[in-house]
Amino acid sequence: MNAKKKAFVPYANEADVAQIGNLMLENRLDRITVSGDVDLTMDKAGLAHARRLHEIITAVVERLEAETLPEQLPPPDVKTVDNPFS
Repeated sequence: MNAKKKAFVPYANEADVAQIGNLMLENRLDRITVSGDVDLTMDKAGLAHARRLHEIITAVVERLEAETLPEQLPPPDVKTVDNPFS
């Protein structure tokens, strides 16, 4: 738990990923994708996980509250490309 953690700046780029246990928080320019799971156990490790999760979610909420937000984002523009291996 003493490893230096990289700052997770919500909505800053398309590259950052924060991991807490098996929970992944993936940064995007218009969304944060949360997947996986984490056990918030009643011990020091659980407290560290809870604090890190709280830190990231607080930063997300603060960023969202600072913006003028639409009611809902349009669905992502998904493009299909030919398989280069076929």
